[in-house]
Amino acid sequence: MVIISCLLIGIFLGYFLGMPLNGLTDYVITFCLLILLFSVGIDLGSNKESFRDIKNNGLKLFIVPIGTILGTAIGCIGTSLILKMPLKESLAVGAGFGWYSLSGVLIAQMYSVELGMVAFLSNVIREIIALISIPFISKRVGALEAIGIAGATAMDTLLPVIVKSNTPDVVIYSFVSGVFLTLLVPILVPVILSL
Repeated sequence: MVIISCLLIGIFLGYFLGMPLNGLTDYVITFCLLILLFSVGIDLGSNKESFRDIKNNGLKLFIVPIGTILGTAIGCIGTSLILKMPLKESLAVGAGFGWYSLSGVLIAQMYSVELGMVAFLSNVIREIIALISIPFISKRVGALEAIGIAGATAMDTLLPVIVKSNTPDVVIYSFVSGVFLTLLVPILVPVILSL
């Protein structure tokens, strides 16, 4: 609700009060993105037990993020066809993998504000759908599929929901999937937009 409220207040101020922040916005966004990426790095580096689990489980840990990437790409292709949206734009939005605070800003800065808003909202919606559906999918389909729906947020925001809905052994799969997808977002989005 806080995210949606801030967005609506910003739209209101921009529309009715005509508060252009063009020059300042780029600097603030860049600074905040750097702090966000720095924080993610600290979070990753501080979890030493995860590094040991990664070594023990090996490459099979990457099944979930690779499946998530493939599933997201297929969904983006379908969305592109149904909505008659350029494939590049659909793939760039999907490449956010649920990380709305980064993907929306990257796309807005590199491509267009409109597509950045689409990315922001679609990735917020992805997280909300994941939050609601993870318990059901964990119970009816499987733990790994539930992790895939969470996307990049499998390592942080949705990790408690995934852990509560599954056995403790899925934590490392969830964490690795979230880290892998999180690291890919700032790489994939610009690459896709440059095509």
